[in-house]
Amino acid sequence: MGISAAERRRPPLALLLIAVAGCIRDARTGAVPAPEAGAAAVGTEPRLRIGLAVGSTRFTLGGSAELRVSAPDGALLTRVPAATTADVTPRPDQLALAGARGVHAAAPVLVVSSEVGTVRLNGREYRGHAVLRRDAQGVTVVNVVNAEDYLLGVVGAELGTKDERDYEALRAQAIVARTYTMRNLGRRNADGFDLYAGVADQVYAGIAAEFDAVRRAVRSTRGEVVMFEGAPIDAFFFSTCGGRTAEGTEVFRAASRPYLRSIEDAPRGGPAWCSASPRFRWQERWSGDVVARMLRQTLPKAAAVRPDEVEPLRDMRVESTTASGRVAELVLRLRNREVRIDGVQARQVLRPAGAEPLRSAAFTLAAEHQGGRVSALVIEGQGYGHGVGFCQWGAIGRGRAGQSAAQIVTAYFPGTTIARRY
Repeated sequence: MGISAAERRRPPLALLLIAVAGCIRDARTGAVPAPEAGAAAVGTEPRLRIGLAVGSTRFTLGGSAELRVSAPDGALLTRVPAATTADVTPRPDQLALAGARGVHAAAPVLVVSSEVGTVRLNGREYRGHAVLRRDAQGVTVVNVVNAEDYLLGVVGAELGTKDERDYEALRAQAIVARTYTMRNLGRRNADGFDLYAGVADQVYAGIAAEFDAVRRAVRSTRGEVVMFEGAPIDAFFFSTCGGRTAEGTEVFRAASRPYLRSIEDAPRGGPAWCSASPRFRWQERWSGDVVARMLRQTLPKAAAVRPDEVEPLRDMRVESTTASGRVAELVLRLRNREVRIDGVQARQVLRPAGAEPLRSAAFTLAAEHQGGRVSALVIEGQGYGHGVGFCQWGAIGRGRAGQSAAQIVTAYFPGTTIARRY
């Protein structure tokens, strides 16, 4: 789960998209006010707008059942027959829909629905309906779906397990994912939707992520949200803590919350709850050439350093660590100066071209030297992700040991309660 993505300018016709999502309409203008973050009424299951794509240059529609393509006011534009694929491409001030058997339409906003309740977008099936609109770069695609149906496509995609032993962990993930959803409604209003369908918010894979245990886990926790002082919490979650979670402020400067504190995530005298994770312990070894190429690309983004100032890299060391054992400050000694970055930046800097960020800030490193420069770098680490809040592999370990979903959730968010919001 990511924290934010770069804000984009509100694209044209965003209010039309919000209107289609089923909010309250202004009788004079037809415009619909965007909801405030976390503002869903108690007792009402929210209807969500999930951003599947922004600025796409081509998108496909199709499915096993007929699709209806309409304007925002409900006027039918065309139908996409079953087993037919139609291409959506951006044109100036409109979207063009073309496909086999004479399917065609042109409008700035297209609403796609199916009588059987699913739509297929870029080969993936989704519940609810879709809204496609022309944006500044291409096509914005939004899935409009009820919250509980959305969670069916999140829980399996996020936890990534189908083992019946993991049922309580799935239930815990459902509660945490629902809490994140309720807390962040309207977060992406500038883009015309509520949440992204990827790691910037929560991974959402539609019907492909559903299986029996997920459906039971979501339905058995319907409406349940983690609460603190009468409001949904900031429900951060990640893959693997490595044995201890991080304090909220170690990673997110604004996350000074009593329930986001570092906890030792292991039973007394036993291995960490997340020790079954394939990323519980890990190692990276890079040659000096790989390190130099990497830093030329990544270090100027984190510090006021030009690419030509990086080499030769004289040394690299961990200067200090946080209370949870993660890197607080990393020092790089360059040709003529020292550069200091924090652990969050270090994860972004220590990543070869095209690779993901370093798995965790819980690491040690050893630099090998030759000729007055770093000739190799060895990093040994533990865990995967930012480390704040709910540890997914820890939840799996706790569930397999007999803990309930409520016990798992409140272990990672101390001092909170679970309440049914709708």
